Amino acid sequence: MRKILFYLFILLSVSSCRLLNPSMMLKTGKAYQYDKLNDSLSPKEYKISPNDIINFRIYTNDGFKLIDLTSLNSTGPSTSSAAASLNPTYLVENDGFIKLPVIGRIKIAGLTIREAELMLEEKFTKYYVKPFVLLSITNMRVIIFPGEPGAAKVIPLVNNNTTLLEALALSGGISENGKAWKIKLIRGNAENYKVYLIDLSTINGLKQGEMVLQANDLIYVEPRQNVTLKLLAAITPYLSLISTLLVTYAILKNIKL
Repeated sequence: MRKILFYLFILLSVSSCRLLNPSMMLKTGKAYQYDKLNDSLSPKEYKISPNDIINFRIYTNDGFKLIDLTSLNSTGPSTSSAAASLNPTYLVENDGFIKLPVIGRIKIAGLTIREAELMLEEKFTKYYVKPFVLLSITNMRVIIFPGEPGAAKVIPLVNNNTTLLEALALSGGISENGKAWKIKLIRGNAENYKVYLIDLSTINGLKQGEMVLQANDLIYVEPRQNVTLKLLAAITPYLSLISTLLVTYAILKNIKL
């Protein structure tokens, strides 16, 4: 019996990663080299990136009277309710360029909202008197796994300077089973991504928690694993089977006697 339990324990130990932790995601080895997060790499404000959907408005005379040139028709300002509710949006393409009225394609990725507005105002001075540009992004979001199975959320970034702590708060905070000292922030795409390890378990992690998020950041709080309970749950079926076999063997042995 002891030998059977010993071999069973060895078998479970070898396969424990998948048997005991089947829901674990985004694993990194003990020797994994995380990217270093410093002030020069952490933007203080959201920067426009490919696949952002931009709400674009342009006014004349520094916004005086706020006549929106993007909703003008051939006869002047439209008074219809349909035109008044017109909300033109434009996609930032994969190469970082956006196609806008009058000026055509222009690179906008990598700029903050204010930098992009100033740049576009300068471009439109060729066509309008003191142009006044307003931009907003309609699809900013991050994905958060708070450390509890089935609790993942997609959080929209309403502000241009939403921080990691704010996003975690919006998702309901780190779950009871989440490791506050092992939060992985993955930024970029499959071809070029960076993985940062963030520790919010002490007050010293406050600076890291104040980092400004970028669109499509993935925040993964590694869950704490209750190995004892999961090990018991995993071996219980085997113990039950062994017990059944032993009882059957004992019965058959007594019958023969």
